[in-house]
Amino acid sequence: MQSLDLSIDFTGVRFKNPVVAASGTFGFGREYNEYYDLSLLGGICAKGLTMHPRPGNLPPRIAETPMGMLNSVGLQNPGVKVFIKEELPFLRSFDTVIIANISGNTVDEYAQMAEMLSDAGVDIIEVNVSCPNVEAGGLQFGTSTDGVASVTEAVRKSSVVPVMVKLSPNVTDITEIAQAAESAGADAISLINTILGMRIDTVTRRPVLHNNTGGLSGPAILPVAVRMVWQVSQAVGIPILGMGGVSDFSDAVEIMLAGASLVGVGTAIISDPYAPVKIIKGLEEYLINNGFAAVSDITGKVVVN
Repeated sequence: MQSLDLSIDFTGVRFKNPVVAASGTFGFGREYNEYYDLSLLGGICAKGLTMHPRPGNLPPRIAETPMGMLNSVGLQNPGVKVFIKEELPFLRSFDTVIIANISGNTVDEYAQMAEMLSDAGVDIIEVNVSCPNVEAGGLQFGTSTDGVASVTEAVRKSSVVPVMVKLSPNVTDITEIAQAAESAGADAISLINTILGMRIDTVTRRPVLHNNTGGLSGPAILPVAVRMVWQVSQAVGIPILGMGGVSDFSDAVEIMLAGASLVGVGTAIISDPYAPVKIIKGLEEYLINNGFAAVSDITGKVVVN
């Protein structure tokens, strides 16, 4: 059989393959470890962390949509200290890259969490800027270049490991936001986060979600993710972890051709826990069938019209 190189050098961190369990749907990996060895994955991005424990939003907080789902879980998590003490040792027992996703209400909170987690031994910090800045009246950090730059700069100064900024698609110009992150010191970009959506129960005439609106994910948003990854890859010189609607190997190839070096799998894991493993296998077959020796060879190789 043809020798294949599935490894990716991403900001100096070696991934054995480009498939990463995205933040949120994978929790801290414990449940999925009952299905397969987590060492099979290129990386695991742990569920989003905040400085202090959060119970999340009131239910209902998940709703099905055509080709996807809405969620308004509200960053339910045990807090960064509990993660470091109880969850990180478990994750570190596997031969895979560990990425910590952080969310803060202030720039200082982001910086503190980045320092704590990088010192604790995670491999990469993923900065979720789709969070309300309490010091700016609740405006999301990720909706302005200044907001993204301020968080990125603070985290970069506080972290001894690579910093990856996760961009929100709910902006006017995604390339402008990506460039702001790069200029402020980001080592990588991940995109896209969920798209803001809403569903209404036609019988009660009330929103399906208790929080009224939520983040849309799943196959329906794949074309948006591919478009944004392609645009951002043309605008920045740092690597990209692409995600958003990736459900099978073909989706993974598509988003890599658009410019992603790594691929995040999120919502697909809910309906099929084995989705990431199947995608890795599918990528191998794609490379063989199309004459590629390394998976890195397909990144950004879209032939535009």
